[in-house]
Amino acid sequence: MGQKLKTTGWVAAGVVAGVLTTVSLQTVARGSLAPLPLEELQQLAAVFGMVKSDYVEPVDEKKLISDAISGMVSGLDPHSQYFDKKSFKEFKEGTSGRFVGVGIEISQEDGLIKVVSPIEGSPAFRAGLKPNDLITKIDDTAVRGLSLNEAVKRMRGEANTKVLLTIFRKDENRTFPVTITREEIRTQSVRGKVIEPGYAWIRLSQFQERTVDDFVKKVDEIYKQDPNLKGIVLDLRNDPGGLLDAAVAISAAFLPQNVTVVSTDGQLAESKSIYKAAPEFYQRRAGSDPLRSLPAALKTVPLVVLVNEGSASASEIVAGALQDHKRATVMGSQTFGKGSVQTVRPLGPDTGLKITTARYYTPSGTSIQAKGIVPNVLVDESAEGSPFAALRMREADLDKHLNSGQGPEDKSPEREKARDEARKRLEEEAKKPPQDRKVPEFGSDKDFPLMQALNQLKGQAVVVSKTQTIVENKEEKKEN
Repeated sequence: MGQKLKTTGWVAAGVVAGVLTTVSLQTVARGSLAPLPLEELQQLAAVFGMVKSDYVEPVDEKKLISDAISGMVSGLDPHSQYFDKKSFKEFKEGTSGRFVGVGIEISQEDGLIKVVSPIEGSPAFRAGLKPNDLITKIDDTAVRGLSLNEAVKRMRGEANTKVLLTIFRKDENRTFPVTITREEIRTQSVRGKVIEPGYAWIRLSQFQERTVDDFVKKVDEIYKQDPNLKGIVLDLRNDPGGLLDAAVAISAAFLPQNVTVVSTDGQLAESKSIYKAAPEFYQRRAGSDPLRSLPAALKTVPLVVLVNEGSASASEIVAGALQDHKRATVMGSQTFGKGSVQTVRPLGPDTGLKITTARYYTPSGTSIQAKGIVPNVLVDESAEGSPFAALRMREADLDKHLNSGQGPEDKSPEREKARDEARKRLEEEAKKPPQDRKVPEFGSDKDFPLMQALNQLKGQAVVVSKTQTIVENKEEKKEN
């Protein structure tokens, strides 16, 4: 299995550049092609000719072909995709955790871009940007009216080029310009700390190439600070996924040697795989186990995994493996339900095809596609409940989504009713001043689900959700 990972490149499971995916990059050519439908191909050629000759104005031939490929692939399911030069570059940046930019985590606040945190050591960090700084202009463009993605694109660019940011610092009540030189940034996908003596919090925001190494460093750092941990909270909320081998490694850090973490099944022989908690299933270099330095206590320390509707794909693999092996108590909300595998095959030096090739299954053989992981303990986002959770998109809401393969889906009328109620509450919430609409930061003492996770680890009373409903699939168990 380890050799297989080396041959195919890397395997990913999650959200990259805004697209939920589980991906295996393969550079080997297919050995044979199925017979081609000649009559339909003749029609395609005829349409191409008519558009080229009859359309009201000249068209770009390459764009026509690119659009035809995009339409063919996008009609399959929400996760299959044709990558042109630009989107292929963005995809690879997303999984590597590297990009060229200024190095800040951002969010939107009152139409402006807010600095959540400068990445340590980045150009923005060295320039003195601080959390809660507001960016009002990027070069000569006012930020108000730009989407978050548009703002990100304007701040990214080529290495060693400059960008001028206009900053409003609220606590000093002043506006000032900062010129920052872009450079390659390595994102931090792992955060963590000792919350209180005996209890630690480790957050994974995405599964990237550096996630496993960063996870090991963070765990070692935490155990040096407190060698006698009584419990750990592994926080996977809003983690859209990423690299599958990273998900297998994180699972293996907590599980006994050689137990099954996840399995995949599809038409191709290479899609029928079982990934286990052993180095050959996640190591990137022969003979090098990235988990070798972890403290032995990590295998037995009491563990809670926090998830929500934004936990997808690779994070669902980890949650499902730890839940099935009864290694952790999963708490929070039902997860996204992204349980399909996509394979990325280069079509040339800078384009590629991402196509769904398999479903993945938890160790018990359960498909979570279009369903998700159901927590052992349902916990709301706040003491007041989870008023807007019903509005979040899940896999089952996506057009043309793949079914679970284990029976028909049950479209719950209760969920539609909950959505209507959530929309009304959202309209009321929007009338409040921005400062009254702030969501507590993950990892803070105002983080309600985290406080409930700590209570669970301490054997204290947990405030269980009284309002959440589970999105069920009427399924038959998979026959093995």
